[in-house]
Amino acid sequence: MKILLGSSKSRGHSLLCEHLNENQMKTVYDFDALQFNGKKRSLADFEGKVLLIVNTASQCLLTRQFKSLEKLYQKYKDQGFEILAFPANNFRNQEPLTGGTLETFCRINQQVSFPVFKRSHVIGEYTSPLYSFLSNKEQNGNINSKPLWNFHKYLINRKGEVIDFYYPITSPLSSKICRNIERLLQE
Repeated sequence: MKILLGSSKSRGHSLLCEHLNENQMKTVYDFDALQFNGKKRSLADFEGKVLLIVNTASQCLLTRQFKSLEKLYQKYKDQGFEILAFPANNFRNQEPLTGGTLETFCRINQQVSFPVFKRSHVIGEYTSPLYSFLSNKEQNGNINSKPLWNFHKYLINRKGEVIDFYYPITSPLSSKICRNIERLLQE
């Protein structure tokens, strides 16, 4: 059983109990992410949007993809598209920054306006629950693809389902990614 608490427009709070079928596949909306201020943000906040989830790093040759990710975000954000960035230090310690320093790097140095979350693990023993879900077909029902390096990308439809993945060398502005985003935005 999943219990959701919410407030009504009138006085008081309502309690909504939603029964989940045991065989029902999870979606990205079932996960939280830590913001730089230390508060959890539910990915259900992005429900109904097409998402591109990316693991990032500040000292990688692919860091220049931040600029392309921002262009992609600006191109589609008003149509129901979001990019969610998850910095990770899993590949040759290419993300040594943490906390406010990492946030400043993303917001000021790279000038990104899409959501960037606190550093997390995307592979290995301490893999975050979200990345375990994204990379495992038994959990997401569609793909098996663990990040091989920084800037591995997962495409999520409006229902929160993992639809596709793109290797780190794939430019965020590639025709394949843009076509798939446009197709999902039309659904």
